[in-house]
Amino acid sequence: MLKVLVDAMRPLLEAARDLTPIVLVILFFQGLVLRQPIPNMEEMLVGLVLVLVGLALFVRGLDIGMFPLGESMARAFAKKGNIYWLLSFAFLLGFGTTVAEPALIAVTGKAARIAADSGMIASTQAAMDSYANGLRLTVAISVGTAIVLGVLRILSGWPVHFCIMGGYVVVVVMTMFAPKEIIGIAYDSGGVTTSTITVPLVTALGIGLATSIRGRNPLLDGFGLIAFASLVPIIFVMAYGMFIL
Repeated sequence: MLKVLVDAMRPLLEAARDLTPIVLVILFFQGLVLRQPIPNMEEMLVGLVLVLVGLALFVRGLDIGMFPLGESMARAFAKKGNIYWLLSFAFLLGFGTTVAEPALIAVTGKAARIAADSGMIASTQAAMDSYANGLRLTVAISVGTAIVLGVLRILSGWPVHFCIMGGYVVVVVMTMFAPKEIIGIAYDSGGVTTSTITVPLVTALGIGLATSIRGRNPLLDGFGLIAFASLVPIIFVMAYGMFIL
């Protein structure tokens, strides 16, 4: 009975361990540097408990659902032996998970508001929605393309470091020609795409695929898809800015 209770509490304990450093940092700076009491202490404690429980449930859900699903689908596509279906699945997986990313929705909406305030686009809701949706779709298409490239890398055995270095050479060159207003958004778009929904499924896809292909090492070949998903959106968003601005 005690073992069952400990096993049930383990996700909460691990979540508490992960949250402890940031809580200590906040308490240190709030109490010793700013020398101010924490505002709305009761609400902060309730929020912390909700974050703790939510994080524990989220991580547990990844372990029992998302990772096994992604790996099993990757193995099934590899056994099917049809590269076109595999690449189609990879693109749609990257596109679908990115469109659903809450962080991307928030960032594109904020970018549209700032663009309207600075006079880059018309200060109408329709113009802001069009700008935000354009950015969002551009990033989603870029992540789908990135996952396809990552899957091709696993199938072909291309060294990941050469692919990433080549991609960043393109990024540096495009940065010199892209409109200044889009560069910061482009670089941030690479970060917001790799968040709560995209990372688990994409990582599971890479590991499952590398496990299923003879001669591939899951540790060496299975990882790296997230790097593509962070890099390619920068290129696509700068190209989008060069086209519309």
